[in-house]
Amino acid sequence: MSEAHLEKLNENQRRAVEHGIGLTDAAIGGPLLIIAGAGSGKTNTLAHRVAHLIVHGADPRRILLMTFSRRAAAEMNRRVAQICALALESNALALADALHWAGTFHGIGARLLRDYSEQIGLDPAFTIHDREDSADLMNLVRHQLGFSKMESRFPTKGSCLAIYSRAVNAELPLEEVLGGFFPWCAGWSVQLRDLFAAYVEAKQAQNILDYDDLLLYWAQTVSDPLLADDIGGRFDHVLVDEYQDTNRLQASILMALKPDGRGLTVVGDDAQAIYSFRAACVRNILDFPAAFNPKADIVTLDRNYRSTQPILAAANAIIDLAAERFTKNLWTERQSSQRPRLVTVRDEADQARYVVEAVLENREGGAALKQQAVLFRTSHHSGALEVELTRRNIPFVKFGGLKFLDSAHVKDMLALLRFAQNPRDRVAGFRLMQLLPGVGPSSAQRALDLMAAQPDPWSALSEMAPPPRAGADWTAFVEALMQIGSAAAGWPAELALARLWYEPHLERIHDDSVVRQADLLQLEQIAAGYPSRERFLTELTLDPPDAMSDQAGVPHLDDDYLILSTIHSAKGQELKSVFLLNAVDGCIPSDLGTGTTAEIEEERRLLYVAMTRAMETLDLLVPQRFFTHGQHPQGDRHVTGARTRFIPAALLKFFEIAAWPAVRPEAASAVRARQVRVDIGARMRGMWR
Repeated sequence: MSEAHLEKLNENQRRAVEHGIGLTDAAIGGPLLIIAGAGSGKTNTLAHRVAHLIVHGADPRRILLMTFSRRAAAEMNRRVAQICALALESNALALADALHWAGTFHGIGARLLRDYSEQIGLDPAFTIHDREDSADLMNLVRHQLGFSKMESRFPTKGSCLAIYSRAVNAELPLEEVLGGFFPWCAGWSVQLRDLFAAYVEAKQAQNILDYDDLLLYWAQTVSDPLLADDIGGRFDHVLVDEYQDTNRLQASILMALKPDGRGLTVVGDDAQAIYSFRAACVRNILDFPAAFNPKADIVTLDRNYRSTQPILAAANAIIDLAAERFTKNLWTERQSSQRPRLVTVRDEADQARYVVEAVLENREGGAALKQQAVLFRTSHHSGALEVELTRRNIPFVKFGGLKFLDSAHVKDMLALLRFAQNPRDRVAGFRLMQLLPGVGPSSAQRALDLMAAQPDPWSALSEMAPPPRAGADWTAFVEALMQIGSAAAGWPAELALARLWYEPHLERIHDDSVVRQADLLQLEQIAAGYPSRERFLTELTLDPPDAMSDQAGVPHLDDDYLILSTIHSAKGQELKSVFLLNAVDGCIPSDLGTGTTAEIEEERRLLYVAMTRAMETLDLLVPQRFFTHGQHPQGDRHVTGARTRFIPAALLKFFEIAAWPAVRPEAASAVRARQVRVDIGARMRGMWR
């Protein structure tokens, strides 16, 4: 049989593809772990392994392939069909649906649960709730138990569902989940236990499964030895992609299906395990070889087809300091004299200006905007950059959350400033008034009508009776508006006054208020760069940001755009040029991610993932001053930026060290301004000669 379909694979890829396929086609090999480094051709290798099994006689109907998205499963099916068509000299279209059991863990679980519904006492006509439906049902049960009317604020439906989901997927006791991940909810453990029990009863009474149930019911099913043997016996080969991103529940399912490991292949990279916030467990991949006797074979894919050697050398050096990992040093034939740049800038404003100048310079050199990306640890870190991009009319899309200026809490703050600036702005007033407890659309409309009917809207507002249920909140609202509107505090102190009024409402409305408060402080830093409230509001309003780009995708009017993304959302991507913001302690690692050794190690892996997205150039920005919030006994403050601990002095040899700018931008602007005045003056005089 011709092996032409394997000719383009490198040595280690071919070892992984051919593992366990011996002298007889019926042979099923032992467990295999493929450690696939960043840019090493993981998807191509896995597709070739599946195709090679089929070429050597494996029944595709008895192959189970699990990925983390339906799109990935469809792409894998397409590639397998193409490879099989090449090897078997058949029609690829006829093989397009060769893998009957390719899909996500949740999708496969739903199919199996319907097949085994009678044996596990489940009505096969069950319906599946998405996250929004599940949260609504959780909220209904929450109301029925009276928890929405407690004197102290009970966790919202979204928080309750997140706690429930973490406990299920991580297979952890409720108290451990609360203490480790939701400490602000720890005082509600008894009520939450009652809530979750009632939630489960409600689902069962309505013949509903939620997203987590698809795994939980599957795991419970295979906990029965007879059912586990029956389900596992349906598949000769089980292959799992991105194994470092599995949670404990998924790992327990896998081990129940193939307890001896025969026919089991998992692919992943422990160095890219960055999703613990979704209950992913890096121990699944680290402990996989020792889970079997004899141990699983390991094949390492370390040849990188994406990045240049200097980028890989720096990334290797950083991950080499990890406390525990599979030994792997990426290498490539793509040589370059350009090392990654470690660029010191004065502050976050200079950081934004540097990125914009470098992006435009790359564009002039032939690199499209969409071939460049700016990455950051947390969504609000890009706030100053987004404003600068908007000011410079550079289109961008952002992945990993709302654009900074389009998030609800930032829009609330801007509405307060606009209403203080112009009390006849009904849109701003309508939004603001409904933030107050006891003020609905009708009450807000009546108040705005009264203001509009008077020549002095402020007097009308201060003299009108507050809505019956608003009470002291209405008085505080009016006082804040008067104080800000008078401009007595000056700019940008007015924005601080707005934040102080808004923060109690932020805490009441949003469970993640601590994170959102950081955005508001970032807004204050941006505002400090404008001479007045009017200029600030005008410049942000004239060119408003797009809608949420991870929903909308690409701007409608631009076929080229810069990519802004959290590191988490950039995983799996590759770009010519990558800029990483805030490569300083407090950001990478995050101050909120240094509580345990495991958290610090995941932060190190985040930096590694960010660096290995770059194909040709990589810039890590180190602002000397940046603003931090609520992470110090002295409270909010400017801090001096210390380079991330993950790049100690011994690793500086892997980077080009630079500082920007050589000439202060203020001085350059002054020179340009003087030249403009001289040129315009000469032109005006010449008009009258």
